[in-house]
Amino acid sequence: MSTPIILTELNEPGLERLAQEVAFWLVPGDLLLLDGDLGAGKTTFARALIRALSGDDALEVPSPTFTLVQTYDTRRFTLAHFDLYRLEDPSELVELGLDQALQRGAAVIEWPSRAAAQLPPERIALTITESTSIDHRHVALTASRDIASRLARFADIRRFAERNGWGSPDTRLSYLQGDASARRYARLEKPNGARAILMDAPRQPDGPPIRDGKPYSRIAHLAEDVRPFVAISHALRASGFSTPEIFAHDLD
Repeated sequence: MSTPIILTELNEPGLERLAQEVAFWLVPGDLLLLDGDLGAGKTTFARALIRALSGDDALEVPSPTFTLVQTYDTRRFTLAHFDLYRLEDPSELVELGLDQALQRGAAVIEWPSRAAAQLPPERIALTITESTSIDHRHVALTASRDIASRLARFADIRRFAERNGWGSPDTRLSYLQGDASARRYARLEKPNGARAILMDAPRQPDGPPIRDGKPYSRIAHLAEDVRPFVAISHALRASGFSTPEIFAHDLD
């Protein structure tokens, strides 16, 4: 597993904001395990996550304690919410359709310890523990080796938002449908109405050479990182043209 990302003293709005960030980060095929004692806040987090994925703050999200699994067709992919507290034998997980759920979309599991070795090795684990303050929680995030680099980028994005004034618990983060590129977008909105767009634009490595020793990205003059976006925006604004204002950027 990856080095844990430790978040301390999160109140309920902070836990909900974290759920919004995780919702932005999740992709089809992801398995998210929610660990923690009874009453730690697993269901609170799961509900916030499902509402963020659905784009509906009023969505009814019943606990699947008795049904064991509840499925949601969100705007981006199907999400299966499992609660294994009443699971009598780990082999029952096969009958609940976890494999099929991961083929259709993503899955979040409360009480994953009840499934023992039946869970696939590729997973993200989110552990919630109580703080000395009754209204606060500590959270630890880890991921299997194949997902570790994605989790590291998740931490980078979270720190970037925090240090530039867009990471507070009362600032809403919601996924924004983008284009067909590798870039991803989220809308950020503060209680006072201030808004911003977060663009996650990972650097794209050159592909194999296809003509005159050059890869397609060089031939088509594709942007390989965020530098062209920043440079062109600044140049156009300096010349008096109207372009989106860049509040903050991290070129690396």
